[in-house]
Amino acid sequence: MTKDAEITAWLAAQKEAMLAELAEMVNTDGGSYDKAGVDRTGEQVKRFLHAHGIRTETVPGTSHGDCIRAFVEGGHALGTGNRRANIVLMGHRDTVFPKGEPERRPFRIEGSRAYGPGVADMKAGIVMNMFILAAFQKFGGAPGPLVGLFTGDEEIGSPEGRAVIEAEARNARVVFNSEPGRASGNVVKARKGGVFSVVDIEGKAAHSGGNFEAGISAIGEAAHKIVAIHALTDLARGITLNVGLIEGGQSVNTTAPHCRFQIDLRYVEPDQREEIMGRLHEIVSRSYVPGTRARLTIKGEFLPLNPTPESERVFSVYQAAAAESGLKVDAEFTGGCADSGFTAAQGAPTLCGVGPVGGKAHSPEEYLEIESMVPRAEALARAILRLEQAGL
Repeated sequence: MTKDAEITAWLAAQKEAMLAELAEMVNTDGGSYDKAGVDRTGEQVKRFLHAHGIRTETVPGTSHGDCIRAFVEGGHALGTGNRRANIVLMGHRDTVFPKGEPERRPFRIEGSRAYGPGVADMKAGIVMNMFILAAFQKFGGAPGPLVGLFTGDEEIGSPEGRAVIEAEARNARVVFNSEPGRASGNVVKARKGGVFSVVDIEGKAAHSGGNFEAGISAIGEAAHKIVAIHALTDLARGITLNVGLIEGGQSVNTTAPHCRFQIDLRYVEPDQREEIMGRLHEIVSRSYVPGTRARLTIKGEFLPLNPTPESERVFSVYQAAAAESGLKVDAEFTGGCADSGFTAAQGAPTLCGVGPVGGKAHSPEEYLEIESMVPRAEALARAILRLEQAGL
């Protein structure tokens, strides 16, 4: 029996075990700012891997979830001057949801779909990676060392995880990021970059009836700035800016002494970032309402994922492997950001969205297509087995 047959046969028998692990993980709190909850999901990952004889290493997080690295021995990289050895399976354990969300709507199955906070984005991908690592540990056959990287703060831009991810990428022969497959069943070969920033504005409080002229409205200043910021959106170039959160003021009858709003910038090409950030700084430094002061602070950032000849070869290998698993898969572009941009920027050929198929992420309607779990695991395992013959 070939390694391909052994591994895929074992994975095919793991559906119920995968669902059990997924149910436990979805029912565990894991918002990005809930370090204890994210670390509990990490303990689940380590417990599973250790039970299958897989060695792990924990890189502690200060404020956010720890990073976990798992190791499965494999063959060596090609003798073609390629010093990068590791085949990396990557994913994040954190979600966007507030504490207590799993209690309010726990994991459930309705028909062919599973529901629950983070079920697709991306706890199903985490579970899939766990089982793929276990399969290669059990049967061998990997053409190089396998590293499973399980991070804990992707949904807020990986403020602590980024350094770990980039260090791993510098020794990565190829990276598969198991973000959810698109609703179409496709994988992702290109993503936008993103910058998440906060603008704080100071004004001056005054009674809005009895002493109106003495006030300086921070909210009024924010209104001018937001209009100017939204005007920077250029859909033809793939650049979007959205002010999604705003707070400020003291009372309805007081001129607002302060205001804060948050900006989501998305872009396609690296040089667009510098262009738009420069224009943002100009808007923030200008006082539309005399007497106001403002500052801009970057809170999180993702780099874009753009295709390279090497990543196109990785996709070709994956596409052929998926076809052997009964899947018709293409690759597409998405405006969403992910950690895959960090690995690509380090020169690691990267393919994203190879996890089980799901949709409506970040919402109460988020779902996972249950029947995609085993075939997507088989497809990724087959792609790993074929890297060597593809010269990767």
